[in-house]
Amino acid sequence: MLSSPNAKLHESLLRLPLTPPDFPDGLDRENDETLCALASHVIRTERDALTYLHDLYLSDQTAQRSFAQAVNAIAKRSLQGGRVIVSGVGKSGKIGQKAVASLNSFGIRSAFLHPTEALHGDLGMVGSNDIIVTLTYSGRTPEILSMLEFVPSDRPLVAITSCKEYSSCPLFAHRKPANSFLLPAPVPCSEMESFGVPAPTSSTTVALTLTDALALAIAHRLHPSPLAVFHEYHPGGSIGANAVRSSPRLMGEVAIKVSEILITTSRSTLEAPTVLDALLTAARSVSGWIRPSSDMVMAPRQIQRIGATADLSQPLHLLEAGAVMEKGDWISVPAGNTVRETRDWIVDMRQSERGRTFLKKGTVLGIVDSEQCVSGVVEIEDIVEESELLDY
Repeated sequence: MLSSPNAKLHESLLRLPLTPPDFPDGLDRENDETLCALASHVIRTERDALTYLHDLYLSDQTAQRSFAQAVNAIAKRSLQGGRVIVSGVGKSGKIGQKAVASLNSFGIRSAFLHPTEALHGDLGMVGSNDIIVTLTYSGRTPEILSMLEFVPSDRPLVAITSCKEYSSCPLFAHRKPANSFLLPAPVPCSEMESFGVPAPTSSTTVALTLTDALALAIAHRLHPSPLAVFHEYHPGGSIGANAVRSSPRLMGEVAIKVSEILITTSRSTLEAPTVLDALLTAARSVSGWIRPSSDMVMAPRQIQRIGATADLSQPLHLLEAGAVMEKGDWISVPAGNTVRETRDWIVDMRQSERGRTFLKKGTVLGIVDSEQCVSGVVEIEDIVEESELLDY
């Protein structure tokens, strides 16, 4: 005989159906409304966080200056053959990996470095010309701080964090100020306060948006046509297919407008502009081009070269041939020509010795508009791969 408690259990089990009951097809209406209200709250909270970020970079001069300096530092390192090394942990690490993918899509060589793996050998991937970008909302993630102890202090560091002041951010404790760039990415209300759980939501949305802004700004700093570069590195998928179907790019579209190029002036009214004057002007130039005079230009690659090799006090007019390009030395190209047509023409012309003489590294292409005026300029290296411009 079964004991009394077991007998009651046995009887109750016998009354159960042989197959379990079906689960309800959906949630009741009241729960549906609650879930939709929660979703609306999350979306509104993250929208408010982005508005807060927008207002910060629209009005805060320190944030604006840091952002511009970070863009210029990354662009400079990229032109010197360096890479952007992005690092983060957890959800911030995922945002960092997306940032790396975006940067690479614009030809800005980048790689992701997990801070824990960095301490177990992966620090070897950080080169002397590389720049570090860290993502940590708190600004004091232990893994990031441990990694930075072993990264040489002369490596530039860009920190995307909630900290608004350098003094409150431990990431810069042992870094050189000249190589430190703080990009604030705070949220107006903590996730614990907003959602009752400290899961990264608003903070990662803000970080994602700021890294997107950084990638696009660097692309515009480096390339006359970021779209052209993006299409070049993104031939697959619907984006690649749309690029193939779209109208061919014209030289007039990718050219830097001459009227928008800054004119170099001397710091002394009694002396001609020097190499230092040129570098100071280039630092303020959005395109990287400068004009020593109304009919002369210096292209970004030439500026970079003389900045590394020339005497800063040397007058520009005494530089070696080719450093400053006079208008008469520009090679005219119709604005209506497509980039593909121009590239094919250059490659074809370089088959002859004469063509290789005037279509070489450092050549400036003067883009001629419908009124037969030179309205823009393009470096030849932006149209033809540098490897195709080597002398035979």
